[in-house]
This record gives sequence, C-alpha cells and structure tokens, in this order.
Amino acid sequence: MKTNARKLIASLFIVFTLVCFGCFAASAEGTDTASTTQTTASEEVSPENEHNTSLSIGLVAAALATGLAGIGGGIAVAAGAPAAIAANSENPKTFGKSLIFVALGESIALYGLVISIMILSKLV
Repeated sequence: MKTNARKLIASLFIVFTLVCFGCFAASAEGTDTASTTQTTASEEVSPENEHNTSLSIGLVAAALATGLAGIGGGIAVAAGAPAAIAANSENPKTFGKSLIFVALGESIALYGLVISIMILSKLV
C-alpha cells in the first residue's frame, strides 16, 4: 500500500511540475514578437522550417499532464476499489464512504484533463 501511495505522490508531483512548465512556456510565447518580426522581415524563412518551441512544449506538457494524471488515477482506483468492495461486502452501510474514496481517485484524472485544457487555451 505504501508503494502505491508513493507512486501516486510522485505522479502528482510530475504532473504539477509539467503544468507549471507548460504555463510558463505558453506565457513566454508572446514576449519575443518584436524580435521575431525583425528576423522574419530581414531573412526569408520557408514555412517548412519554422518551429514554434513554446507551442511544442505546451502541447507536450498538456499531453503529459493528461497521461500522467490518468495513470495516477488508475493507480488510486486500483488500490481503492477492491478495498471498497470488500468493505461493502462486510457492511452494506459503508457504501457511501467507499464510493467517495473511489470517486476521489477518479477525480485525479479529471484534474489532469482540466489542467491540460487550461494549458491548451493559453497556447491559442
């Protein structure tokens, strides 16, 4: 049980770090507009070779936030659901409490999805 909790905490820490990094990359996109327009005006750049680094980092951060939060939610539900079923089979009055614990594990994945939507909305 302790290893599952450590994995869950580690995945939440990674998701939080990626979210901060993705938000920073998305907000840093608009700072170099003057130097970018001067560079494109003086040099011709083919559209095939243009790279938007902050957009790429933001997309990777959004994908990792969703993916790692989904993994963390899966680990939490995998640990909580069997315990909830066992508790419910012994005492049917514990159904409400056990349902809350399973729903808390599932909400981790939803938080990752919300954070990735927030990152993607900053990129556009």
